[in-house]
Amino acid sequence: MKTHSIRVLYSFPHKIGADRICYTAWQQVNGLAAAGADILAMPGVLHKPLPPNVKVWPTLSWGKLRISYKIMGTMRALALHDYIVSKRLKNLAGKIDIIHTWPCGALLTLKTAKRLGIPTVLERPNAHTRFAYETYKKECERLGIKLPKNHEYSYKKDVLEKEEKEYDLADKILCPSDFVVKTFIDQGFPHDKLVRHIYGFDEKRFYPDMNSKNQGKGLTLISVGVQAVKKGLHYALEAWLQSPAHQEGTFLVAGEIFPEYAKKLSSLLSHPSVRVLGHRNDVPELMRKSDILILPSIEEGFGLVCIEAMGSGCVPLVSEACTDICKHMGNSLIHKVGDVKTLTNHITMLFENRSLLEKLRIGALCTAKEVTWSKAGAKLLQIYQQIITTYKKKIDDSMYSF
Repeated sequence: MKTHSIRVLYSFPHKIGADRICYTAWQQVNGLAAAGADILAMPGVLHKPLPPNVKVWPTLSWGKLRISYKIMGTMRALALHDYIVSKRLKNLAGKIDIIHTWPCGALLTLKTAKRLGIPTVLERPNAHTRFAYETYKKECERLGIKLPKNHEYSYKKDVLEKEEKEYDLADKILCPSDFVVKTFIDQGFPHDKLVRHIYGFDEKRFYPDMNSKNQGKGLTLISVGVQAVKKGLHYALEAWLQSPAHQEGTFLVAGEIFPEYAKKLSSLLSHPSVRVLGHRNDVPELMRKSDILILPSIEEGFGLVCIEAMGSGCVPLVSEACTDICKHMGNSLIHKVGDVKTLTNHITMLFENRSLLEKLRIGALCTAKEVTWSKAGAKLLQIYQQIITTYKKKIDDSMYSF
């Protein structure tokens, strides 16, 4: 008897295919489609085309007409998306096997799915929100930085309360790293509610330079992404300038820096060995030309930039918040959060020992082959199947129990 493909309703309340989590969601759908899932995608807005075999039904756009997240307010826009998906869901009973949701745009959808008996998963691309707020606050206070109220990591009671309700309602929470899992366990969540999956990288964009790396004395380090406090740029700069490597090398800082944070770091950023590049569209090329990615995060979800660096032949130097794909002395070097001394030693070690740098580079390239978006999609599809099977068994057991 022929069975149908797993039918997935993928609800994403933002502009799928745009930057950051919007890019993650877009690649996730691509990977699922390639793995054979039957997907009905409901993004707020379709920013970038999805594969032809994905059915797309946006919630906040009609042709060229779009609702402005900025004018409406992001939280109101996400709530409207959630409301529309929940209303549509009532007519999809029996046609959907599982629903994949994202934070702050899932509350009504999860409630409706529960009434209809459809299993649900909630994506958690970062640590538990309460942990993230508290960790960010402590680090900003330590640095003497005050966040504006509209900053994504400024404490927002309404956001936290809504997300915690979603956590409770979802059948499973998808966690891309053990670090994320731990932040939920520490908040009292049971292990069986948390499901590990992975993200990936685009091997067509991030690939190594076939020519040998610069054999000269100077190292090239790079820090990539929105330079928020949680990424630990301040630790990276301190370690770089304490290492003799800075005397002959270059530290590239690619990505926007929060103004007050940039002001705090001005004396470090102005050093002759540091090049502040701002937002860049040529990150893959920058990585190919760099020896080391530096990411001393205090909090991390998965660290997409780590696997992108590995695929580009760039060795990660990271904190223990990024240890799912990063393995100490295998494909990277790892230090404890905030341990500038060890990070300094790691930079110096690779500056003085190019054989070790090359060994880690080879290890990084080997790791990257196993962490592509297509493999992440296949893994997620297997997770869906396991959840659906367990959900059905639970229902059957409850029907026949006395």
